[in-house]
Amino acid sequence: MTQPAIGDAFGEMIRDAYAVHIGVGPRPLAGGRYPRPVIEVIERDDGLINGALAGHYLSEPADWRPFDHRAMSLCRGRALDIGVGAGRTAVELQRRGVAVTGLDTSAGAIEVARKRGLRDTVLNTVDEFSRASVRYDTFLLLGNNLGLIEGPERAPLFLAALARLANPGALIVAQGTDPYGTTDPVQVAYHEGNRARGRLGGQLRLRLRYREIASDWFDYLNCSVAELESLVAGTSWRLKSIDDRDHPYYLAVMEFTG
Repeated sequence: MTQPAIGDAFGEMIRDAYAVHIGVGPRPLAGGRYPRPVIEVIERDDGLINGALAGHYLSEPADWRPFDHRAMSLCRGRALDIGVGAGRTAVELQRRGVAVTGLDTSAGAIEVARKRGLRDTVLNTVDEFSRASVRYDTFLLLGNNLGLIEGPERAPLFLAALARLANPGALIVAQGTDPYGTTDPVQVAYHEGNRARGRLGGQLRLRLRYREIASDWFDYLNCSVAELESLVAGTSWRLKSIDDRDHPYYLAVMEFTG
């Protein structure tokens, strides 16, 4: 069976989702006449496949969930939106007069964020960008991007990179998901399998698929608040507050103590 090419699957998807958003329509299939839906396909290492319409990456504030609005209200000073994607939150912060930089590893996503008006963007990893001289007061990990801390091995390195970019008293405002309330046997089995391998139960191994392109495999973490507390302990950050009124989704605020 032919394997997908490895590339910027997320960026290609976002480009097409943006074309639909502005009314141009996605690029047609060969010989096709009709617009096709733009679907994000997520493949997990146990073979589970999930799909969702990609338009939510371009949603406007009127369509956001309550925790998105609460997260925006916590933003202060100069902000770095990590995993900015199509600029959903960064563009809105910019409208509100916040000095915000969008950081992403997807060239396609950065291209779309710029087309949507985001002025300050960086195509880079957190680790590479942490060598920059700029400093920030707020780091945003929204859209479930707390998952970018990946797991116990990666989390201290990720948090150390943010510490190098942090002003005194800086905050990380992160949206995460507690995965453990489910009774779905597929999910429960996955959690148990992870623990048997020495991983956190909600530590996902994923890749994105779009048309004929796939991303590289990567780790992405859904964790409980107790697990997050353990991951933050011993770093330059302290867990300041948790807002879990939209359980299983929660907002975690971490404060820089270095």
